[in-house]
Amino acid sequence: MPSLATPRRALAAAVALLALATATGCGADAAADGDQTKELRYQGSVGQVTLPELAADLGYLGDVKLNWIGNVTGGPADIQATATGQSDFGGAFNGAIVKLQAANAPITAVVSYYGSDAQTFQGYYVLDGSPIRGPRDLIGKRVGMNTLGAHAEAVLRTWLARGGLSAAEIGRVELVALPPVNTEQSLRARQIDVAVLGGVIRDKAVAGGGIRTVFTDYELLGAFSAGSYVFRDDFIARNPDTVRTFVTGVGKAIEWARTQPRETVVARLKAIIDKRGRNEDATLVDYWKSSGVAEKGGVITDREFATWVDWLADTGELKGARPKPSDLYTNRFNAFANPGGGA
Repeated sequence: MPSLATPRRALAAAVALLALATATGCGADAAADGDQTKELRYQGSVGQVTLPELAADLGYLGDVKLNWIGNVTGGPADIQATATGQSDFGGAFNGAIVKLQAANAPITAVVSYYGSDAQTFQGYYVLDGSPIRGPRDLIGKRVGMNTLGAHAEAVLRTWLARGGLSAAEIGRVELVALPPVNTEQSLRARQIDVAVLGGVIRDKAVAGGGIRTVFTDYELLGAFSAGSYVFRDDFIARNPDTVRTFVTGVGKAIEWARTQPRETVVARLKAIIDKRGRNEDATLVDYWKSSGVAEKGGVITDREFATWVDWLADTGELKGARPKPSDLYTNRFNAFANPGGGA
C-alpha cells in the first residue's frame, strides 16, 4: 500500500512536470476560453459510498459530474494521485495532507469529509483473550491498519507517547498495512495482534463478537473532523465555480445524512451501490451511523490541522518552520462557512 514514505524526490519531480504541463498546455487554454471543468476524476472505496457520490445522487452537484477511475485503500495514495494530476480531487487524514504539502505538493484542503464522534470512530481492537490492555503491552506486537503515515498511525503513536513510551519503545511496535476489508480477518487469524477498525467495517466486526476495544481515537481526542478533500492549486485557479459547487454539494450531503433517519440514509447508500454496478458487497453500509464530521457542512477549523502540525513537528517529521494551519486549507468555497449559508 503506498504511503507518505514514498520518496519526496519522486513526488517533487511529478509535481514539477504537472506544473510545466499546466503552464504550457491545457491550463492556459482553459484560462483563455473561460471554460471550467465539469467532470471530476476520483477514486472510490469498495462497498462504501463517498460523500461526493452521495452528493451527486442527491442532485447537489448540479452540472458537475463524477468520473470514477478506480478504488483506493488509503488517503495518502489518494491525495498523491491528486497532487500528480492522476485525479482531480482526493481525500486523506489531515496529518497526511500536512506532510504532502511540506513536500511542496501544490494542494489545498477545501472541505472535511470524515471524523470521529460518539457514533463513528476508529478503534484499536484485540481478540477477547488477548493480554493487551495498555500502551506498554504493544511493545513487540503487530498492529494492522489501512495505510501507514496517516490517521491510524498518528493516533496510535500519540496514545503510546501519552502512555509514557519512549521513541525507541514506540519504534518496537510493528505497523502492518492491510486493506480495510481484510483487517478483521487478519486479527481473527492471529496474523496481527491489534486491528485498527473504523466506521462500518468496525461495526460489522464488533457485531461478529470475539473482539474488544483497547482504546479509540474519540476517547483519546474527543470529537473532531480528521480528514479533508483536496484539489490542486492550479485546478482551483482554473475552476473556482466547479470547486465551489463540489464543496457546497459535499457540505449539503453531510447535513442531509446528519438530519435524515438512519434507515433513510442506509437505504440511499445501498441504492447507490446497486445502481453503479461494480459487483460489490453492500452489507457494510448496514452498519453506517454518521460521517463523524464535526462542523456544519464540513467547514474546516484551525484545530483540525494544528493538532497534527504540532505532532509531526514534535516527532521530527516536519523540518523548518511549522506551517500555519490557515495556510493549509480554505473555506472560501463552502457556503456553510458564511452566515446563513448552505441553504
